[in-house]
Amino acid sequence: MRRLAVRGAAAVSVVSALHALLNARLVRRPPPDPPECRERVSVLLPARDEAHRIAPTVRSLLDQQRVPDLEVVVLDDGSTDGTADVVRAVAGGDPRLRVVTGAPPPPGLPGKPHACARLAREARGEVLVFVDADVVLAPHAVAAAVALLREHGLDAVSPFPRQLADDLPTRLVQPLLQWSWLVFLPLRLAERSPRPSLTAANGQFLVVTATALARAGGFAAVASAVLDDIALMRAVKRSGGRGVVADGSAVAACRMYQGWGEVRRGYEKSLWSATGSPAAAVALSAGLAWLFLLPPLAALAGSRAGAVGYAAGVVGRAVAARHTGGRVWPDSLAHPVSVVFLLSLVARSWRARRAGRLEWKGRTLAGSA
Repeated sequence: MRRLAVRGAAAVSVVSALHALLNARLVRRPPPDPPECRERVSVLLPARDEAHRIAPTVRSLLDQQRVPDLEVVVLDDGSTDGTADVVRAVAGGDPRLRVVTGAPPPPGLPGKPHACARLAREARGEVLVFVDADVVLAPHAVAAAVALLREHGLDAVSPFPRQLADDLPTRLVQPLLQWSWLVFLPLRLAERSPRPSLTAANGQFLVVTATALARAGGFAAVASAVLDDIALMRAVKRSGGRGVVADGSAVAACRMYQGWGEVRRGYEKSLWSATGSPAAAVALSAGLAWLFLLPPLAALAGSRAGAVGYAAGVVGRAVAARHTGGRVWPDSLAHPVSVVFLLSLVARSWRARRAGRLEWKGRTLAGSA
């Protein structure tokens, strides 16, 4: 029975690696030399206590090229560290940038969708570009993202930024973001299908037409969602729109977390929502352990099938890293360790939810007791 389980895991791991190779060829990418954007574009930036890192983001937004009709709206979401002052100092009076002051979200609801709803109301553009305060865009990023949207008849596109990871915890965990959709999500089918399971997105850099956002019910439709980016993409597709995640590693970079403390707190707040239910979390964890932990353990005991399964897992990880701007070697060799970290974070997230201690940036989140 154990031998059969190892062989089955190895076979599925090989299929997943081949699927990653196929997706690496099919994934949409913003054009490197986009045409001038002839639409009005609103770049929208929610910020709460981001004074320590928002300056490079704001500079990159104001440095956008080939977008002559551009506005940048920054929402100061109750910051106590002078975030708005930093933004105004960097802007230096640039008339394209406005700073608005946000109101607190209703008790228990996450702050980001509430802030994004206000930003959408403030926006004047035909295309809305949501950017996080830890993202730095290349000078052609916005024009390229809009070109990608229009060229393929999409209503929303999420160019996934290159994830900057320098320390051991982030090198182990952050690459799993891109790996997950490159290995498991059929990208071409995901563009057309409204099924929730065939949806991926990253709110770090998310582009949507104003028409599609309104048709989907806006951020009010996802007001309680911790993972508002995925929820919004699902709402767009559910309302008849087309949207998909893309490889944005050439046009955007994000340093999401640094150190184990930030990684733990960041994923603790959201992984329970990503897995959906305790039963689904157990099933997902068991499946990942079967696919990516059983084969290397069997390989250590001399199993050839286990060695094949481990190698396939490494290949899938390496393909994802190579095609999304990540570090390929030696990090891909530690893929089983990454999966162990992920499973521990899933367990921590559900424990935090049951204990009623889900919070982010000083706000209690929905789902906490």
